[in-house]
Amino acid sequence: MDRILIIEDSKDVNLMLAETLNCAGYNVKSAYTGIDGMNEVRKGDYDLIILDIMLPYKSGDEILKELRTFSDVPVIIISAKDMVSTKIDLLKLGADDYITKPFDLGEVTARVASNLRRFHKQEKINSVLKYKDMLLDSNTKQITVNGKELDLTAKEYLILELLMQNLGKVFSKANMYESIWKEEYLGDDNAIKTHMSNLRNKLKKANPNGEYIETVWGLGYRLYKE
Repeated sequence: MDRILIIEDSKDVNLMLAETLNCAGYNVKSAYTGIDGMNEVRKGDYDLIILDIMLPYKSGDEILKELRTFSDVPVIIISAKDMVSTKIDLLKLGADDYITKPFDLGEVTARVASNLRRFHKQEKINSVLKYKDMLLDSNTKQITVNGKELDLTAKEYLILELLMQNLGKVFSKANMYESIWKEEYLGDDNAIKTHMSNLRNKLKKANPNGEYIETVWGLGYRLYKE
């Protein structure tokens, strides 16, 4: 069952959307402020987010910008702002769809279904990632290097998946911690260093001649450019 998060400060609108989508067969969670919504995004595993723009404490565009640093989950904006420039700006920030208030509940349900179909289709296409002699299957959660399956912890798997999904991108320790642990980074990098050391040792054991994770001094980590 697909999980949907609604971040909307109007209790009436939030409840109306939640009831409609629950009846359509979705598992729905509601948040009413920007901060609560962002916290829920980080700790939850959602398939789609419905996001208002005018929110208390943290705006919808701030949430969207932060979200796109670690997730490609579909986001549908629902807002009373109907200016074309606003829609363009939010789509450039990473929104997948935009619905103007007042809206038809049937249209919202149809847009949700359409975005989820595209997202799951893309997930299947991207289920197997390749880098050098490393293959990652996101469906089976298996990673092989040099033809040998790696025995990884959950966090080690997520670190490699993040790097393989973003080839060439440098992740700071803060970016990596918040993307993997889903918590605010407070400067303690022991967890990252330990997992990175263990991961490198396992990669080296699978292929002693291979080079995979590069430390970009003063910036963070990335996969070596091929």
